[in-house]
Amino acid sequence: MRRLATLCVLLGVLAVTRAPGAAPSGESRLADLKARTLILVNSRQPESVALGEFYAGQRGIPRANLIALPLPEAETITWRTFIDQVWQPLQDRLFVHNWLEGVAGESLDAYGRRRVSVIGHRIAYLVVCRGVPLRIEHDPLLLAATKATRTPEQFRTNQGAVDAELSLLALGAYDINGLVPNPLFGREHAAGLNAELIVKVARLDGPSWADARRLVTSALDGERQGLAGRYYIDLKGPHPDGDHWLEAAQQQLEELGFEGDTETTSATFGAAARCDAPVFYFGWYASALNGPFARAGFTFPPGAIALHIHSASAVTLRSATAGWSGPLVARGVAATVGNVFEPYLQFTHRPDILLNRLAHGATLGDAAYAALPALSWQAILLGDPLYRPFAVSVEEQVQRIAQLPPALAPYVAIREARRLERAGKGDDARAVLRKEFRRAPSLPLALALAQLELRRNDVNAAIAALEFLRALSSYRVEDWPQARIGAQLLAEHGARATALQIYSALAAAPAPSREACIALLNEARQTAEAAGDQVRALEFARLASDAVTVPPGGR
Repeated sequence: MRRLATLCVLLGVLAVTRAPGAAPSGESRLADLKARTLILVNSRQPESVALGEFYAGQRGIPRANLIALPLPEAETITWRTFIDQVWQPLQDRLFVHNWLEGVAGESLDAYGRRRVSVIGHRIAYLVVCRGVPLRIEHDPLLLAATKATRTPEQFRTNQGAVDAELSLLALGAYDINGLVPNPLFGREHAAGLNAELIVKVARLDGPSWADARRLVTSALDGERQGLAGRYYIDLKGPHPDGDHWLEAAQQQLEELGFEGDTETTSATFGAAARCDAPVFYFGWYASALNGPFARAGFTFPPGAIALHIHSASAVTLRSATAGWSGPLVARGVAATVGNVFEPYLQFTHRPDILLNRLAHGATLGDAAYAALPALSWQAILLGDPLYRPFAVSVEEQVQRIAQLPPALAPYVAIREARRLERAGKGDDARAVLRKEFRRAPSLPLALALAQLELRRNDVNAAIAALEFLRALSSYRVEDWPQARIGAQLLAEHGARATALQIYSALAAAPAPSREACIALLNEARQTAEAAGDQVRALEFARLASDAVTVPPGGR
């Protein structure tokens, strides 16, 4: 696999900017989109048909919009197979049922596709279900047959994503060797005939049929209750452009009121990093899912949007551990993107544009195509294209916070408090956190309240908020990083006795990793020494020594 290369070729960057707070699409438009959403399934696989029917039922899409074709069952296919068994049967069906408007001829082009003249189409989105092939392998004979071009050598390939080729069903006779600039990139609305002819394709797929169905239910849950959680941004990839995009995404999330963490070293988030309620994760550059996301039992909250920029992120969707796209779906994300072959950095989905469009009310399908520079290339979109993650405002969430799942309600209060604090209303922000903490005390609320009090230079109030940690009799492994942060804050601000109690409880609990356990015990030893408690200092030192040979939690 080649590394992502940053080559600004053929395309410029046109970021969409609008004033925050624009209203989401109306219900009448959503109904129209549903009526014009097509679902492609593999009739050779009953599970594929069942998945398409499930999606149609959940979204209220007409049953007549389901297209079942006898498709190849392999993830990777040849161009000949793609044209003969996927492209042409689908295009013919679309003409027969008037989804494509124009004329289909009898002659074939140089690649074996029927020559067509299309003037328009009625397709809002084409949703391909698990069972539809994923990618097309390179055919050197087709490359040799094409006319000489000035396309740079690294782009002279016809390997690509099935979905990226299907986006051009209405365009007809395009050259399959190399990429096709996406006329929707950076645009809020289609402009020009070529833009209007693009078919927006999304995929419901994953390591299992249950994973593919969960893409639908997670999106619906996120849409109904609104997004609630934190963001995690992983910087310091191999090229500055990627970092700039992710930094822009982080700035947008901050402006939207989300709390989060940023990894600023060349490493990805470690196994012991805080990673509670990751409703947004944008990162790069690792070959396979790792860190806290690889922890046994890890799941994303409803509606979560996560992506990891990497060349091989979607080489296969059949594995829950290889790459990033399949594993993210297996862990419950509602939406992600990936690359089936080497895309080169400039032709991957832009996370900052994707987020910008979603935050202004766009559907996932529209936002993803605004964020994608190239078609007939390597990128895919996984998720329900009708998904509107910001359909519910944070104000609405606050009003019905008591009805939200207990695991997510704290993050709604935290987001509202951060928005108020950014607006210079620190007292109101504190009041929001204190009110919710009285109603339903929790570890994330205790930390958020303590950190707000420290920003207001009220150390005593911060320590009082963190006293909540002593009331917890034990810590789950997913809570361990938060509790450690609380202990560090207590120790740093003079409440060493309370900090030592927290450290002792964490030392007795399963740690996310051996390294994290040893680091915590050393912190605890130093805190005990600073407090003049030599008995505890020696005990923590002994435990740290034992942890070198004894698995965390195995003492």
